[in-house]
Amino acid sequence: MAQEVQIDQDECLGCEACVEICPAVFAFDDSRGKAFVKNDANADEECVDEAIGSCPAGCISKE
Repeated sequence: MAQEVQIDQDECLGCEACVEICPAVFAFDDSRGKAFVKNDANADEECVDEAIGSCPAGCISKE
């Protein structure tokens, strides 16, 4: 079964680090000031783990 990337919206600081590191998976919602996972995101992208490690809020996970 494929893994799914998730962002805890309550914990997201809106720093956009994940978007800069992995734009294929993450995008930024300017109206909410939060990052989100794109609908067609592939959790197997190499940059996902780097984004998870770089998140200052630790709110990104793969399940």
